[in-house]
Amino acid sequence: MFAADLYQQRRQRLMQAVGSGLVLLLGHQASPINFAENLYPFHQDGSFLYFCGLNQPARVLLLDVDSGREVLFADETPAEALVWTGPVPTPAEQAARAGMDQTRPLEDLSPAIRSGKAGGRPIHYLPPYRPDQLIRLSQLLEIPLSAVASGASRVLIDAVVAQRSRKSPEEVAQIEAALAVTARMHIIAMQHSRPGVSEQEVVGAMAGVMTSMGARPAFAPIYSVRGEILHNPTHTHRMIRGDLTVNDSGAESCLHYASDITRSLPVGGRFSMRQKELYTLLLQVQQAAIDAVAPGTEYRQVHQLASLRLAEGLRQIGLLKGNPQEAVAAGAHALFFPHGLGHMLGLDVHDMESLGEDRVGYGSQMQRSTQFGLRSLRLARRLEPGFVITVEPGIYFIPALMDQWRTQGLHTHFVDYQRLEPYRGFGGMRLEDDLLVTESGRRILGPPIPKTVAEVEALCSA
Repeated sequence: MFAADLYQQRRQRLMQAVGSGLVLLLGHQASPINFAENLYPFHQDGSFLYFCGLNQPARVLLLDVDSGREVLFADETPAEALVWTGPVPTPAEQAARAGMDQTRPLEDLSPAIRSGKAGGRPIHYLPPYRPDQLIRLSQLLEIPLSAVASGASRVLIDAVVAQRSRKSPEEVAQIEAALAVTARMHIIAMQHSRPGVSEQEVVGAMAGVMTSMGARPAFAPIYSVRGEILHNPTHTHRMIRGDLTVNDSGAESCLHYASDITRSLPVGGRFSMRQKELYTLLLQVQQAAIDAVAPGTEYRQVHQLASLRLAEGLRQIGLLKGNPQEAVAAGAHALFFPHGLGHMLGLDVHDMESLGEDRVGYGSQMQRSTQFGLRSLRLARRLEPGFVITVEPGIYFIPALMDQWRTQGLHTHFVDYQRLEPYRGFGGMRLEDDLLVTESGRRILGPPIPKTVAEVEALCSA
């Protein structure tokens, strides 16, 4: 955990921003696999972690905004349960680590909420995203399940987003610690991406490195020669020479901060002429986007810049035609780049998106586009110092999308469908790095992870 006074300061700022009432922050419950003592690996809610740092299940934080009182609700671990867990800190010990001196058993939580409601005090809570949270809030607040989501506090959501968006030096250090592990994972993946090796073997090698360094995955790894499937969850292919594989994977630090890196690798150690041409373009697109990241810049503009650079390059290759600016304005480039340029990164790999993607990535002053591709941009808002973001352009050849657009006659002024046909089995590629927005610009976080053509080919052929 961080120092106790850091959590105290976070909670004080939160209560000042909320203004009045009670703030109810639910920690996660443990999730059994098939019986009560056989559990899935526990992962705490990001906002609960942010404000008290406690990574144990069945904990609830209640803040009395008007009095400043902070109470951790938690039960003592019964002796028979210690057979499975070993010694665990008491609720009082956990509260002290988080800078609190008051604890109460969980059975006292409902009366405390009921008393607040009876006194006409607002109960501020965040939108639930797990069924057990939904049910518990319904019971605590004594409202129908159907009313829980709409009752989430906009004031609290905005206050949490405002705080968690700006990463402190301690948080940045945690993200860089995760990136140190992730760098080793990606280098191992490059060294194992060889003909005859299965995707699962490479995923296993990365997992071994991660485990040996005391880390765990920030998300399910994406490692696949089917890179045109953006979040491909399977690792069933055996690689052959000439394949192009996408490795999108990251580790989590000891304090649960995420990293998120993507590299695209030539199986056999050499990009083909066609792969090298597009990979070189992708490098240029990503660098242009990285160079454009600065405080005060709307990230939507950075996304549009990347889209334009991509369209210009695809026009030179011959896959797009006409005016690149007009092609981007029409959305024709999204056939090749159907997702957004990046997202926030922190205690969640898509940081805070459980609080509402538009509220995190757009704020109250911006509207999400309905245009295909651009509508998938998770982060559009004006960047501020302390934001940690990803920059991850890609180039994909998705047969189903190619066929649909051609059949419907979409963007025929811009897409050369005849020239596109030989790329049908190409797959896809993506490059991703994690950046800190600074007072004067940006800094790529973590140790350098090879991505030039020469670096990647050297490691993939080692």
